Amino acid sequence: MSTRTPAGEPSEHPDEGGPVSDEQWAELVRQAETGAGDAPKEPSARARMVTARLRALDEEAAASGRRLGRKRKPAEPWQPDGWRTGPAWQEVNGRSRKRRRLAGVLGFVVVLGVLVVVMRPSLLTDHLPAGGDSVDTLPLPAETAPPTAAPADEPGTDRPTTAQPFRGSPAVRWADGAAGIEIPAARAAGGMSKDEVERALRATRQFLVAANLDPATLRGEKPREALDLLDPLQKGERKRLEQSLVEPGGERDPLMMFSRFDPDEVRLVGDAVKTRGWMTFEAGPAGSVEIKADYTFVYPLVRVGGDEVARTVVRRELAVAVHDPEKFVATPGKLSVISSRQNVGNTDCERNDGFLHPSFTGDGPGTSPAGPDVDPYDRREWQPDGECGTVTRT
Repeated sequence: MSTRTPAGEPSEHPDEGGPVSDEQWAELVRQAETGAGDAPKEPSARARMVTARLRALDEEAAASGRRLGRKRKPAEPWQPDGWRTGPAWQEVNGRSRKRRRLAGVLGFVVVLGVLVVVMRPSLLTDHLPAGGDSVDTLPLPAETAPPTAAPADEPGTDRPTTAQPFRGSPAVRWADGAAGIEIPAARAAGGMSKDEVERALRATRQFLVAANLDPATLRGEKPREALDLLDPLQKGERKRLEQSLVEPGGERDPLMMFSRFDPDEVRLVGDAVKTRGWMTFEAGPAGSVEIKADYTFVYPLVRVGGDEVARTVVRRELAVAVHDPEKFVATPGKLSVISSRQNVGNTDCERNDGFLHPSFTGDGPGTSPAGPDVDPYDRREWQPDGECGTVTRT
């Protein structure tokens, strides 16, 4: 059903925006008094003003949209700031970002600090008890040729301790034990193949370890492994060494080849013996290769039942050869001794019982050996055989 008023007929409900006639107003009053119909309430002046202003704004916006030739976009309802995530979420998210940024900065600082300490340990050890006398503890690079100068003194004058047995010694930066004995790159020489030369170099290294670093040898036991590496067909050598171990004295001195200490007198401090030196090889007579090794070993020791630390420094020069058994009377892969010599710092050179005997400051005054001052760390020259001097440092 249509609710539109036919053309030419008055509307039963006048337009709210149009004027109201006296007749119409009287009829509305009558209906209100009698309760007939719904009497409209006249809008307040403020409501009429707001309605008129909103109508004007709608008409202006509609006119503007027509001028620009586009439809007006419906206005989005107003929302408070942060309505999508909420102010509380934004605050928490901001704190999380700050924490992540702070953690990243702290992580970088920690990594940088570790790198600095690794490169310069003294920056840490200088602030530790009894640690300020060690400037650098990083191992020295391997030695590949005879040194041209004596090693410098280490800073600090404190005596070594059982916790730091190499304190004050140049050996503090030397390699530990067998790690200090490195073999050169092998090549064919003297009619022997590269592999044969490499096996000869490894056998020489093994002999040095067994003769100077093996705990059993250092305790004065028979150096069986070292002896087994020597060629039994070499006339007299192995027999002479075995006899010197049983009956040392005179020309039979096992210390010319082995480092040995009396277990009833002294013991090693810890497990480390500092080692430094070099090894070379060259062609020998056709069908042989000759190897030369020059190494210094530093032994930290205490008397049995004591805690004062002393160091004995032993330098050894050993020349050996490996021969082709088809051209020599030799055992394949075994070492033949060409020559050996040794210098020892801090031992009683008056005793010849097949053991090294270090002296300690607590021993009191003794008879000073005759001979010049000797620096056992200066490996540029050799002390004459049989000469017993006074060591300047250990």
